[in-house]
Formats: sequence, structure tokens, C-alpha cells
Amino acid sequence: MLARAHFAVLPLGDRFVAAAVQRGRVEVFVVSGENPVEALRAEIGQRRLPVRTIALALPRASVTVKPIELPAMGGEVREMISFELERHLPFPSDDATFDYLLLPDERNGTTPPGGRQVVIAAADRRVVDGALRIAEEVKLRPVSLTVASHNLPALIVRRPHQEKVVWIHRAGDTSDLLFLVGGTIALSRNVASAEAATVVAEIQRSFTLVRWRGCDSVWVSGDSQPEVTAALTERGMTVTEPPYTPRARAMLETVTDSPRGVLELAVAVAAGRLRPLELLPVALRPRQITRGQLVTAGFAAATILLALGALLAPGWRETRRLADLNARIGRLDPEVRATERVLQDLERNRRLLATIQSLETNSVRPLPLLRELTELLPNDAWLTLLSADTKGVELTGQASAAAALIPLLENSPRLERVEFSSPVTRGRDKEQFRIRASWEGSPGAVAAAVSAPVTPSPIPAGVQPRRPPSAPPAASPTR
Repeated sequence: MLARAHFAVLPLGDRFVAAAVQRGRVEVFVVSGENPVEALRAEIGQRRLPVRTIALALPRASVTVKPIELPAMGGEVREMISFELERHLPFPSDDATFDYLLLPDERNGTTPPGGRQVVIAAADRRVVDGALRIAEEVKLRPVSLTVASHNLPALIVRRPHQEKVVWIHRAGDTSDLLFLVGGTIALSRNVASAEAATVVAEIQRSFTLVRWRGCDSVWVSGDSQPEVTAALTERGMTVTEPPYTPRARAMLETVTDSPRGVLELAVAVAAGRLRPLELLPVALRPRQITRGQLVTAGFAAATILLALGALLAPGWRETRRLADLNARIGRLDPEVRATERVLQDLERNRRLLATIQSLETNSVRPLPLLRELTELLPNDAWLTLLSADTKGVELTGQASAAAALIPLLENSPRLERVEFSSPVTRGRDKEQFRIRASWEGSPGAVAAAVSAPVTPSPIPAGVQPRRPPSAPPAASPTR
């Protein structure tokens, strides 16, 4: 025996049908008597079944299953069903335990677009408590409580999305009818009769509930029902065996005892993993991880690993590069220090040169200015005073026409803004003037004349140089 087994019990009145599945190995048995719970506990101990949990199943006749239409509005589906449940159940909805399955619109082509189709399963609380009492008395933890026949679709292979199938499972004198769309339950019915006409009539009547015009095929399983098969074939329906998976077929082949129909139901409950329309109270349900959650968790783990790698790998590479750069910098450090000393000396010399050049540029050199004034001024003009500084030059003297000196001085490339600094006064035969002019650019313009002196024009013969009568030939600049 293996360390763990999946164990299921289907209570049918005074008898319990049980099945234990352990990696394909199946054990089925039926216990009955005045105290079937004690008999079940004794059978588990005698067979030494390593079970800790139990999946409970209910007969279809003890559960209400029907499709309903919900208003097309936003909100929690379970809450909306709770409001609608009262008028669909033969017992008070406050005492009901229920679950539901959403039916997509494509499975109900005639469904009005304004509504939402769901199939609900509800059981009276007394029925649920009676089933849970079995688990309590045999000291096993309940993991599921479903309708037994609702576990049959877990035994078949994946079906086409739009396939409509009626599955008839016979167990003794009763038949459970499953209406499947793509392998999902759209409706289930219970027929408490083995007569073929009754079963066929119930199928035809149920087509109206699920809004079907017909079905693609009919599957039959459980106890033999040749009359039903013949009646369905006469109506043009395709009747076949369910397309079991290889694992399910191998488990069902181990069931050789009778009653075969109820034993197959117990095997389906024990072998199931994802159970539709779960009626176990929410507080008792085990936490299950679905395939989608596993895929999501796998992607999340992979994303985290990739993110960590993306974060750590660049840091590791940068650390290695930084260590290599530090080593290179250490080798270049003496050369860098020598270069810095050279740059410091160069900068000091550059500042010294700039100081010398600024002194030469801002200083005023009068000799080039006097030479140019000698060239510009007419012969009848005499200068008595010349003052020059870094802002400009001021000329004082006398001439026959003082106003004529302004345009002559404006033509000088070294002077600008030439104007009289005081009114012109008229003497005996000369006009006394005082003219002020600014340097054009900077005083360096005067210094530039030193490097390119202007050659004085020759003095015509018979013309004497201009000299002021009572002043030296040229006045020194004011300092």
C-alpha cells in the first residue's frame, strides 16, 4: 500500500459505497447495516487504507440542480444568486448551501443578450450536515461534497468547445442525466425509473430547459440499459460509450462487482481533482491551487529570478570594471601629478602674460597720436594743450575755422564722438577752441600705431612747420 490514498464515500440510505484510489490502484466496497458508519470505520481498518481525508458525494435526487438567468448588471454573482435562490428551491434558501457555474453565451445561442446564464446546485443544510457527520464519525477530514454524477466528466478526454452531449448513467433503478457543453455541466437530471420511454421523455423535456434543439451524441455508462439505447437509436441519436481517458478506463476496468453503476460513481468521486458545483461549506474547504495559479506562480518566480539577475549582473560587471579602472588609475597617477604641475606653471605664465598685455593695451602712448594730429590738422591750426588718458583726448588751441576740425578728427581711425567741450571764442584773427574725443575701441588703438607707424608726408618747399607762438612744439599729455 502507498502512503496516501484518495478516499470517497457515497451514502445511499442504509448503505455506503466507498472507493479508494492510489496511483491507479482501485479498491471499491459497499458497507451496510444498522450502523453503516461503524461498518465503514471497521472496513477501513481491516483493509489498512492509509487515508486522512474523505470526499463525500450525494445522490442527484437529494440536490436541486437547475439553470437560471441573472440580470445583466454588475455585481458579485454569488450575491445575485442568493437573492434569486428563494424562488428556485423547494426549501428555505437560508438553510441552503449552493454553488454555481457560469454558462458562456456561446453555449446558449438563444439566450437573450441582456441576461447571464448560470447553473446552480443547492442542498438543504440538513443533507449537508448528515454527510459531514459521516466524516466526523470516521475521523477523516472532509475535502469535498458534491453530487456523485457531477464527477463523471473528470474521467473523459478534453472535448470540443461547442460539443453538446447527453450522458446517461444508470445506477440500479435510477438514471442520472448530464447535459454537457464542451465537457462542462449545463444541467443534470435524475430519473427514478428504468423505463426507456421515461428516460427519453425526460431528455426531450430537458432540451427546453437548456435551450437545445438536439445534441451531437448520447453517452451511456453504468448498469446495462439496452432498452434506452435502442429507443434513442430509433430517434436518430448517436449512442456511444463515453470517451474515457486511458487512466480512467484502467480504473473502471478494475470494477467487476455489482452494483456496477454506483461503484463507478464512487470511483469517479475518488479520482476527481477539480470538482464542479462544490457544496462543502466555505469554512471547511481546503485551499487548492489551480493550474492557472501554478502557471502564474511559475511565471512570477521566473520573473523574480530574471529581475534579480538583471539587477545583480550589471553590478557585478561594474564592480569588476571599477577595480580594473582603479588599477589603471593607480599606474597613471605619477604621470597625472607631473602633468598637473606643468599645467599649473602654464596657467601662472598665462596670467602673467595677460597682465602684461593688458598694461600695454590700456596705456596711452602720445607720440603716435601727435604724429597723426600733425597729419590731420591744417597749417593754420595751433595746439596749445593736449591732454590724453584712457578715456579719450582733449585738444585746446586756435584755428581760423574751428568747426572744420571736427570732421577732420572724425576721419581718424583712432578717435570717435569728436565734439566741442566748451564754446568757441573769437580772437583777433583766430578762433579759440577746446575739443574732446573718445578712443575708438580702446587706448590700444594708439599703441597699435607703434607697431605700424604712419610715415609723415614731406613738407612742401617754402612751408614752415606749425608751431604755437608761445608754447613748445607739443604739449606733454596730462598724467
